[in-house]
Amino acid sequence: MKITLGPSNPSKAFPRLVESLSGEDLSKCYQCGNCTGGCPVSFAMDISPSQVIRMVQLGQEEAVLRSNAIWRCVSCLQCFSRCPKCVDLSRIMESLRRLSLRRGYEPVSVKALPDEFIRRSPQMALVAGFRKLVP
Repeated sequence: MKITLGPSNPSKAFPRLVESLSGEDLSKCYQCGNCTGGCPVSFAMDISPSQVIRMVQLGQEEAVLRSNAIWRCVSCLQCFSRCPKCVDLSRIMESLRRLSLRRGYEPVSVKALPDEFIRRSPQMALVAGFRKLVP
């Protein structure tokens, strides 16, 4: 994914909104990359966890909210345990998922799942899998 910054200052409204929803201070992150290095699902993300934070800091709202990285995060807290500044990226990812749903981005629809899959899957697994889709 190519990120282009314009000559004007990045939007400060989006980072402030994410900070207020997550309760995290984005300015504490200095891009050491420990979160990405420890993330067990970073291989499946289109942008790395450290890039997610940087893009939020730069106000890249559209790119972050449309990325699959916010949905791939399993909230295992490995990033938080490795962060030297104690930035809880899982809380940031959760707030980004909420914002994404509020803006109308739908990563997956229950209607898109095959009937056989729904019938054979444990009910608790379906509920847990779709917990992220509640704004």
